[in-house]
Amino acid sequence: MARNRSEYSGYSGIAFLFLALLLHFYSGRCDLQLSYYSESCPGAEEIIKQEVIRLYHKHGNTAVSWIRNLFHDCIVESCDASLLLETANGVKSEKLSPRSFGMRNFKYVDTIKRAVESECPQTVSCADIVALSARDGFVLLGGPHIEMKTGRRDSKESHAGTVEDSIPNHNDSISLVLSRFQSIGIDVEGTVALLGAHSVGRVHCVNLVNRLYPTVDPTLDPDYAEYLKRRCPSPEPDPHAVEYARSDLETPMVLDNMYYKNVLSHKGLLLVDQQLVSDPTTSPFVEKMADDNGYFLGQFSRALLLLSENNPLTGDDGEIRKDCRYVNI
Repeated sequence: MARNRSEYSGYSGIAFLFLALLLHFYSGRCDLQLSYYSESCPGAEEIIKQEVIRLYHKHGNTAVSWIRNLFHDCIVESCDASLLLETANGVKSEKLSPRSFGMRNFKYVDTIKRAVESECPQTVSCADIVALSARDGFVLLGGPHIEMKTGRRDSKESHAGTVEDSIPNHNDSISLVLSRFQSIGIDVEGTVALLGAHSVGRVHCVNLVNRLYPTVDPTLDPDYAEYLKRRCPSPEPDPHAVEYARSDLETPMVLDNMYYKNVLSHKGLLLVDQQLVSDPTTSPFVEKMADDNGYFLGQFSRALLLLSENNPLTGDDGEIRKDCRYVNI
């Protein structure tokens, strides 16, 4: 009997340790909550929403930027607005990474922050502005409204040293891309859905020419390849020039399932887009999303929420920045 008690005690200790680790792992997500600012700044979410709408009507591409901001911020360590930090006071900006090439409209995040600060000084985090603007931008691009938890706090440091290991490159294999998303809790179905964000906006020729020169990638539709070569006539495009191509020529500013229809027709812009079709792990989801826009939007919404809750700073961790570009002094 004594031996059995000892074994039971050992198993209990292991179980307790496992539970403690599990609770620690999920603690960040648990600390976020719906309507976090209901008392401290009741109008926060509406102010952000109205600013996102106003900016969209002036600069329609901002809605695309908000979604890309969320991805670049949250997949690198934490949803903590580290992406927004400028190089200053010993901080090296994540914006300097090649992975951040083509990102823009950061100045309009500052516009939203100023609007919130005028109502509730130093109350609403830049990290929550990144998350909520992505949610509201999604709606303007044709997606459904989703309830999103808030309560994130801002990082006091940049994660510039880990950006390139965290954000997949457009030339990476699909298995590497899936692995990276899986590491932050997003499954294959969710990853395929998030890649559907390539349906909106545009891609600089710098990221395309490897599929066009010196010879055209045989997986590209010939007519589509000719369109791309007209958009990107040089194998060495100027990264500072306005030389872009769009993935979706039919609904370029609507986040819909046209992306999947295009890749099934060999009209994927990036190498990773086309790999979705050839990989047996991802191709069934591509076909299902191509057939059902509602299913795609549902999966995109689910994955966007998972991304937005990746390892956030909460409670007493981090800070609420006065200016999203700089750590408080």
